[in-house]
Amino acid sequence: MTKIALVTGGTRGIGASISSNLKDSGYTVIANYASNDESAENFSKENNIEVMKWDVSNYEQTKSCISEIYNKYSSIDILINNAGITQDAPLHKMTVEKWNKVISVNLNSVFNVTSSVINKMRENGFGRIINISSVNGQKGQFGQTNYAATKSALIGFTKSLALESASKGITSNVICPGYINTEMVAAIREDILKSIIDTIPSKRLGEANEIAEMVSYLVSEKASYINGATFSVNGGLWMD
Repeated sequence: MTKIALVTGGTRGIGASISSNLKDSGYTVIANYASNDESAENFSKENNIEVMKWDVSNYEQTKSCISEIYNKYSSIDILINNAGITQDAPLHKMTVEKWNKVISVNLNSVFNVTSSVINKMRENGFGRIINISSVNGQKGQFGQTNYAATKSALIGFTKSLALESASKGITSNVICPGYINTEMVAAIREDILKSIIDTIPSKRLGEANEIAEMVSYLVSEKASYINGATFSVNGGLWMD
């Protein structure tokens, strides 16, 4: 039977590559998105992937939409928590609104979605959960106390979940991308982006498909003994 994969933030950037790569690998994919209807519709048509719009930072919306998925497909076998935003400012200039928004979208959403699927996975005796963190959750970054806090927290969340559910056939792993060639990174001022690339030993940005390939491996049977692990995909920018 075809396994069902849910990818949050799955219609743009890294999420879009993950969604399309999983579909090409034979999974049935549902790609969640939050706001950009036109982009999501185009992605759906181009890739023949079902998209669902809801705010993953909203617990009740998440429970309701995941119930719809279960009603249609009966199971969610693979969960990729990829949704995330940035609202940068140094802490002495950061508003409580910026802090709370990033915490809500990047971290609370992972609880909302994962807690909505974990019991069914445990009942089924199978699950693959991948949380997308960031190199800046490992090393920190100026102006990103909010973002780095959420991405660092995902590492502890992942390890704890792995301990809790390994005996039920569920693996939980985390990927920490470096600077990836997406719209978000492309929006960085050219001189600043060049200075970032200069610090990367590989001397280039990563490609979204390089993250997607790691996801596809970790959800496969070949990776069934990998659990609670952190994978850095950053061109050597941070080695830990």
